[in-house]
Formats: sequence, C-alpha cells, structure tokens
Amino acid sequence: MCEKPTDPAYRPFCSKRCADLDLAKWLGGDYAVPSQNPDDYDELLDALEQATTEPDDDDDTPRLS
Repeated sequence: MCEKPTDPAYRPFCSKRCADLDLAKWLGGDYAVPSQNPDDYDELLDALEQATTEPDDDDDTPRLS
C-alpha cells in the first residue's frame, strides 16, 4: 500500500494499518476478480433489472433509474 519494506508480522504488508486499508478496499469493492462464467453475467443482469423495476420503500436508498 505505502511501498515501505514488509514487516514479517504483517506480511505482505508493512503494518496493521496497511493491511486494514487493503482489506477495506476488498470489502468496499475497489478490488474485484473478473469472472468468465456466463451465469455470473446473467445473475448481474437480473439483479440490475430487479433493482431498476421494483418500487423502493426506503427513500434514502440510491436508485439506478
């Protein structure tokens, strides 16, 4: 993350802070592993269609449409 030398206690990171920052990026969706599985594309399209067509009872939730 910060390009400092690796600390064996936090390998491959230099500190707990950098390890936590990396984990936050994974959990936040900043990193992704691409899929070549066609079923994943179909599921994504179905989820997007459902998100744009279903009424939303929560006014605070951002909508795609």
